[in-house]
Amino acid sequence: MLVYQCELTLKENTFFSSREINDLYLTEPLIGNYALAYALGLAQAPYKNIGKTYYYEHLSQLNEQGIYITPATIPEEQEPKFSFTQFNSVPDGYWYAMGKNCLVQRPDGYDSEYDSKNKVWYIVDRQTGKKTKERATNYPQIGFIKMMGIDTKFNFFVLSHQNLSLPKYIRLGKFMSKAKLTVTLQQNPLVVTRQYQRVSCLLNPLDLPQGIQVTSFDTYNIHPVPLIRNAILTGEFMQLPSDVYLPFGMKFGVSFLQSSAAS
Repeated sequence: MLVYQCELTLKENTFFSSREINDLYLTEPLIGNYALAYALGLAQAPYKNIGKTYYYEHLSQLNEQGIYITPATIPEEQEPKFSFTQFNSVPDGYWYAMGKNCLVQRPDGYDSEYDSKNKVWYIVDRQTGKKTKERATNYPQIGFIKMMGIDTKFNFFVLSHQNLSLPKYIRLGKFMSKAKLTVTLQQNPLVVTRQYQRVSCLLNPLDLPQGIQVTSFDTYNIHPVPLIRNAILTGEFMQLPSDVYLPFGMKFGVSFLQSSAAS
């Protein structure tokens, strides 16, 4: 077993919509292991997507290859850095209007028409006279976002049965922000049995091996899977330098992903 101990340093403000409260969009100080799988290039998202998720298919392939990635955790001795800013999605065109939960734009060759009775906008084709009703959009028009700040550092682990070539830089989050990756390789770590071992780094509870016993933990309730930290576990662990213990036998919990997709 090869363990790649990775330190990730954000080089740009990085945004994940972890929680949404009215017009406030918050990023939790963590990075999920599904996001890391794609950012590292170990899983490949399709170029075009019609709204379907491929977690089950892509993560099943990683399980078959014997590859696993833990979530990224900010070290306990460090405080997370954040950047807070306001945004709007007002178009840059010469003419636009604010409709009911939508932004109305008038392309060249079209006119706009407002129905004051029903409070809706129409875009009218000048040649055919055809009217198209502007509908509500599923993205916010204005709001505030809290992002993870520049130089925030994370630690995570990539476990593999084969040699991997990990990139030096990756891109993360909704804005594809740049981050630097520093990797240290640990070969064939010692496997030991421990009782009530505290694991300070973030874990995906769906990925824990069946033989592990969980006594207590803290929870980050995020999508698509809540993560746990400061877990007290009993079972087999990989012992790494600096008394770091990782549960032995972790893999992506694709059975849950399959049942979620089916429902």
